[in-house]
Amino acid sequence: MAEHKNQKSDSKKIEDLKAAYKDAEGQTMTTNQGLKVNDTNNSLKSGERGATLLEDFLLREKITSFDHERIPERIVHARGSGAHGVFELYESIEEYSKAGIFTDTSRKTPVFARFSTVAGSKGSTDLARDVRGFAVKFYTEEGTWDLVGNNMPIFFIQDAMKFPDLIHSVKPEPNKEIPQAASAHDTFYDFISRSTETLHNQIWVMSDRAIPRSLRMMEGFGIHTFRLINKEGKSHFVKFHWKPKLGVHSVTWDEAVKISGADSDFHRRDLWDAIESGQYPEWELGLQIVPEEDEHKFDFDLLDPTKLIPEEMVPVKIIGKMTLNRNPENFFAETEQVAFLPGHIVPGIDFTNDPLLQGRLFSYRDTQLSRLGGPNFHQIPINRPVGETHNNQRDGHMQTEIPKGQTAYFPNSLGGGCPHLAKMAEGGFTHHEERIDAKKIRTRSASFSDHFSQPALFYRSLSDWEKQHVTEAYTFELGKCMHQHIQERMLWVVAQIDEDLAANVAKGLGLKVPKQIEQPVNQAIGADADVEKFQPGKKNVYLDQAPTLSQANTRFDSIATRQIAVLAADGFSMQDFENMTSALKAKDAIIKIIAPHGGTITCSEGMAHKVDAAISTTESVLYDAVYIPGGKQSVKSLLETKKYIKFINEAFKHCKAIAADNDGLDVIKATYVSDYKDDEAVLLNAEPKAFIKAISKHRNWNRLAVADSVPV
Repeated sequence: MAEHKNQKSDSKKIEDLKAAYKDAEGQTMTTNQGLKVNDTNNSLKSGERGATLLEDFLLREKITSFDHERIPERIVHARGSGAHGVFELYESIEEYSKAGIFTDTSRKTPVFARFSTVAGSKGSTDLARDVRGFAVKFYTEEGTWDLVGNNMPIFFIQDAMKFPDLIHSVKPEPNKEIPQAASAHDTFYDFISRSTETLHNQIWVMSDRAIPRSLRMMEGFGIHTFRLINKEGKSHFVKFHWKPKLGVHSVTWDEAVKISGADSDFHRRDLWDAIESGQYPEWELGLQIVPEEDEHKFDFDLLDPTKLIPEEMVPVKIIGKMTLNRNPENFFAETEQVAFLPGHIVPGIDFTNDPLLQGRLFSYRDTQLSRLGGPNFHQIPINRPVGETHNNQRDGHMQTEIPKGQTAYFPNSLGGGCPHLAKMAEGGFTHHEERIDAKKIRTRSASFSDHFSQPALFYRSLSDWEKQHVTEAYTFELGKCMHQHIQERMLWVVAQIDEDLAANVAKGLGLKVPKQIEQPVNQAIGADADVEKFQPGKKNVYLDQAPTLSQANTRFDSIATRQIAVLAADGFSMQDFENMTSALKAKDAIIKIIAPHGGTITCSEGMAHKVDAAISTTESVLYDAVYIPGGKQSVKSLLETKKYIKFINEAFKHCKAIAADNDGLDVIKATYVSDYKDDEAVLLNAEPKAFIKAISKHRNWNRLAVADSVPV
């Protein structure tokens, strides 16, 4: 009977879907004024690769409507964490830029950085599989510069006109408002599979980059190609990179799921605690600089925000360091009210005709008008520049200043001609002169149509364990899609990236990779466009591999701020404990005593030690490594508490370093770890330096083959 009811329910779902299609049948895209639209995918430009035009009323209507969908929470990047800090320049690059922040090595420029997830609401988990925002506000002497980027070097779409579509597809489905902070659902993959420009960013999201171990252990990127302008007015193209001093590290998906339950504020807490303890997060700022005359020498278009420049082709030049050294005093006043705008630049930095960047220059300011109550959001303390401001802008909602004087216009004589215009020699901003001789046209350049080459390069460059994680991610995400035609279309496009990857995902879904699909692959074009012109061609192999894309090649030289769980009870060996933990603390690791109960426990020397967490209130996924000191009484208590066995087994499953001394080996014998004593990250009666080395490797990914079979 139950089976029959389910069949009826499924049948009703199909009928409802057909009815919905029928309601929409024959509908033509229009503006809010009823004007029929033949292209809602491309902004109006001055030529195929030209700047976006202010007169594009279609772009402004679509983006304005999208910008004002949420009040006051951010539509995207709602879940965020922030901190104050300072930027210091290592060496002047005056041959490339006249910006003081890039030429004056004596400066210490104040900054405020905000990290965020994209898709979830303010109350969502930190550990969602998602792109992470990485935005930095530089309070420079010449004005405020906002470098607004992500922890991935490319974006999903090529033209800002598509941004509302992208976000609408990944946000909770509007009919049922689920799922929260998750891309694993039909509407997202329906959009992705029909807009193949998204595939590069999408495969990054399927990689471990989308579930960082810490905000302090992820890279940041400006995404777009910008310009640097020197004193002579010469322009160079530039891409901005943030390189974490601690390396780039991630958690596994199984950990991410469990961390979300154990501590949904895991990243936020980690950043706050690190700064409070004096373990200040550091990133080095790097530049990829390309001479203007080399703009067209690559196999991809520099203005395409879905493409990166492999570091193997253009090395990153490290020029300075950002240190975050102060937590906000009030979350709302600072982290929530901070307003980042890509349009905030200073002399020496300028824009390019990247159509995504061009749209963001409008969208970000428009969004802040809604979120922060009006045009005076720059008066909020966190948004104020360090220098004085003088202009004829007046009044408006949330005006907090009292402008004085009779004149509020220019030119004037009653105000002594003030505020007067700044000459370029006085630091006045002037845009780079670029010749424009093109037709006004709504399209995109055919040079943007290579959608498979770079995601294929990314996948080829990954280590075996990273590839396994990508396969598992695609399998999980597509497994959550309820419509088979969407799954099959995604399998087809993934096969254009890598056939083995698609085959492995298909096996997990119980499907086969289609040999062809019915609909056009790329539908991010206008109704009257030449469909064939914009179809992505076969992948082009211009680099066999780019090792810098793999986290297997990150920094593994520090255990600073790593959380070490010490499993102990009354009677633990003080000699073992002191020998190991003193060595760990010397390397700036954080020691956490996990005991059978809260309060304090007493060591073999009769000293009381504060317990950081009772075993019943914590989980192994919150720690980076596990250590068990000896002491018969302590070990007896651990063996009597079954969760310690689960704790160790789970740490082993997640490929973490595990160490034990003397009687502590008896606890290991009670776990699955005892079957793998030859594991290089299982240290039994080993020297502390061996344990430190194992922790610095982040994980022993060679363990994956056996770890998956460990039950917990």
